[in-house]
Amino acid sequence: MLDMFLSPNAQWVLLSALTLGIASGMVGCLAYWKRQSLMSDALSHAALPGVVIAFMIIGSKNLPFMVLGAAISAFAGAWLIQWIRSASRIKEDTAMGIVLSVFFGSGVMLLTKVSRMATGNQAGLDNFIFGQAASMIRADVYTMLSVALLVILIICIGFKEWKLFLFDANFAKGIGLSTRLMDSIYLVLLVLIIVIGIQAVGVILMAALLIIPAVSAHYWTHSFRSMLILSAIFGGGSGMLGALISAMGKGWPTGPFIVLAASSIFLISFIFGAQRGILIQAIQLRIQRKLHLEDSSPQQLSPAKGGETR
Repeated sequence: MLDMFLSPNAQWVLLSALTLGIASGMVGCLAYWKRQSLMSDALSHAALPGVVIAFMIIGSKNLPFMVLGAAISAFAGAWLIQWIRSASRIKEDTAMGIVLSVFFGSGVMLLTKVSRMATGNQAGLDNFIFGQAASMIRADVYTMLSVALLVILIICIGFKEWKLFLFDANFAKGIGLSTRLMDSIYLVLLVLIIVIGIQAVGVILMAALLIIPAVSAHYWTHSFRSMLILSAIFGGGSGMLGALISAMGKGWPTGPFIVLAASSIFLISFIFGAQRGILIQAIQLRIQRKLHLEDSSPQQLSPAKGGETR
């Protein structure tokens, strides 16, 4: 087993899972403060039809082409969500649920059809459902690694702009920052990180790698910078640990183990988080009650010294 982890391919897979987790945590932090956590779930499911259609067109597994198909499908899902919201009285979360269900159902239907083809069973398309990092070849790893690093770089370079865009949009407009441009960049980053991660994590569970690290980080800090860093650390740790565990068994899906790792970090943060952990809140509440009781207790007045003055 040690030889397996020392192999160059295994090291590259672990490195890509680590980098993917870091990028996912950072993008998830943006989605958390933009209050669009469900958008990541909708777009990850919407990417599945594009993956299958791309495979049907070329007839073989080609990750760059399949990533392109997933991106087109995810962008189509995002556009459809916005169109449903603007053309009707349907709320955004309802539109996301509609797109998620329709696109994922279409993807599963196409996947079933492809699996009956001569080359369908050998393509490994089922790995896009729950993820299988161990099945990635060197070219897949390079593609994932390069795109994830690009996403991290864009977020780091535009940190001040992201902070203004997320927390003070009116001031951002006042200094000439285009919120429409920032919205477009945010959507591109979200789609990119989803489409490169679905092979390793899967379309069903990719949203968890985006949402859980950001929520866990929020239990530790109120600072956006610190939350972004912690979310990247939690995401990277979850991605690497999940890939490591899935590599220990034959055919073990990566996505569920990544989610379990991220959920363990969330549970620890939920209990022991320095800002919102239930243990810290219980201690603070107990201290406040004690101080309140001390302040409200009747004070004993000492008798006046000396006799009455006549």
